[in-house]
Parts: sequence; C-alpha cells; structure tokens
Amino acid sequence: MGYIEEVTKDLYQYLPPLTGKDDLDTFWTATIEQAKSVPLQPERTEIDYPSKHVKVYDIAYNGLDDTRIRGWLIIPAFLKKASYPCLIHYHGFSGSRGKPSEHMHWAMMGMAVLAVDCRDQGGPTGNSTSYSHGFLSNVASKGVHNKWEYYYRYAYMDCLKAIDFAIAQSDIDAGKIVIEGGSQGGALGMAVVALDSRPKLAMVDVPSNSNLVARIEGNHGAFGAVAEYLKRHPEQTDLVVDNLSYFDTMNLADRITCPVLASVALKDETCPAQMYFATYNRIQAEKEIIVYPFNGHEGGGSRQTEVKLAYLAKHFSEWFE
Repeated sequence: MGYIEEVTKDLYQYLPPLTGKDDLDTFWTATIEQAKSVPLQPERTEIDYPSKHVKVYDIAYNGLDDTRIRGWLIIPAFLKKASYPCLIHYHGFSGSRGKPSEHMHWAMMGMAVLAVDCRDQGGPTGNSTSYSHGFLSNVASKGVHNKWEYYYRYAYMDCLKAIDFAIAQSDIDAGKIVIEGGSQGGALGMAVVALDSRPKLAMVDVPSNSNLVARIEGNHGAFGAVAEYLKRHPEQTDLVVDNLSYFDTMNLADRITCPVLASVALKDETCPAQMYFATYNRIQAEKEIIVYPFNGHEGGGSRQTEVKLAYLAKHFSEWFE
C-alpha cells in the first residue's frame, strides 16, 4: 500500500450520520418552483476585448428573486462553430466572476465559459432580498435562523439559473453543460448537480458546505461565522443546526447522477478533506477524487487544472472534434 492509500484509507469509510429532515425533498421542490417562476430576463452585451479569437460578453440574469446576477460569457469564436459546449464556473468565497483572462484555458479547449457572481460577495452583484435578522462576519450566517431566508438557498438557485441562462443562448449546446468550481464554488457545483440533472459533469476542488455541523464545531473557514452567531444566540442552536441540514451537500449527494471529478488537500483547515468525504462517499454516480497530501486550501492549483483539462479531453473527446 502506497503512502497516499495509507493516509486516506479511513476517509473512504467516513460516513457521519445524515442530518436531512423529512421535508428535504419538498423544501427543494418548492424552492426550485419559486426559482422557475421568476423571469430570467437574460442580457448579454459584447465588450471590446484585446483578443479577437474570442468574443466576451458582460451578462446578467435574474436569480431566485429579482437580484441581477452578473457574469462573463466567453465564446471561442476562433473555432467558427454554430454552438459550443459550455463550462459554468462558480467562484470561491468572497470572490467574483473574475477577469475574462482567468477562464481562457477553457476557451482554448473549445468550450464556452459562463463565469457568474455570487450575490453579496466580491463582484458587481448586489442582493435585493430583505432579511428579518442580522448576521455576523460574513454571508454564511446571513438568514441562518430561517431556512427560507438562508443565504445559500438564494446562492444555490442563482447558480442553478446560470444553467437556464446558458441553454437560452443560441450559441450554447444545451446538451453539453459542465459545472466547475473550487471551495465555495465546489459546494455550489455539488448542490447544483444534486438539484438539476442537466449538467453532464461536475469538477469540484476542495469543496465547502459538507458536514456543516463539523465545520461549525471546528470553526473552519466561512462557517466560523455561524459559530460566532451561536455564541451570541445559543438558544437558536438546534434551530440553526436543523436549518443548515437543508444546505449540507452530504444530504443531497445521493441525488447526483452525472460524473464527478473532485480533489481535496489533506492539510486544508478551511474545508477539511474529511468533511468533503462525507459527501463524496455517498455519491452513487461515476466519480473520481484526487488527493493532495501536503497541500492546504490552495489545493492542487495549476496541476489540478491540467487534470481537469485532460479529463475533459479523454471522457468528452467528441465534444471537441
């Protein structure tokens, strides 16, 4: 047995008790129906971009409410095709859609790229929703007292509606959608492919939002804000723990039907590898995980990007002919 096999063998057996409630399915059915009832109102405006080999569009659409979710749509126009596969990118915590140049490796692969903001984080996307209670430190505690108001209910649906935006575009092939992201973006990817069967692949790195009670107990990453909230409101502990169960990807993992390519890092104290295995071990679909034993939350970095490019080229080669 090699070193990585030895240090990870227990992780593949890690199955903490699920925390999902009896109404988990009805909660998400109602939430998705609400999201569908909000008109998408998609917009795309081409920007003047230095490279003439791609077309770059500043885009917007309505999320779960009337919040306008902003993003970039990048089309690999140099290939001169009628339509393209599309990779939808979700960013990490406090990040944004980024700069178009950050996504060009996917475009050079022959994929359109849709990179979208999370509301209320680091990009040009605000938040139209009113909350009935305050929050502490960051959005991970926003609305945590009420599952219908919780921040990630909105974020999950905003990201799901990115698929709606993509397939509404005449130059996107609706049957060739890939989801990709790291950290918070990995959590969003897991949630989206659990709640929507349209994506053909999810590629997630150092994913968040798995085994959330353990995240709070260990004060790990953004969910330290929830621990701080409960310091001030200990009487809400049971309520908050119950509410978070609806957004814990380990409770949604058995819904996933598309292949999953994941990665974790064993020195990651922000999104500990063990906590993601609570989700990974429950995925019944085709799956593969890359373990970086000496990396922290940066994960595999550019090395993992190469892994993802190679995976696409091997398993979806017909998309790029």
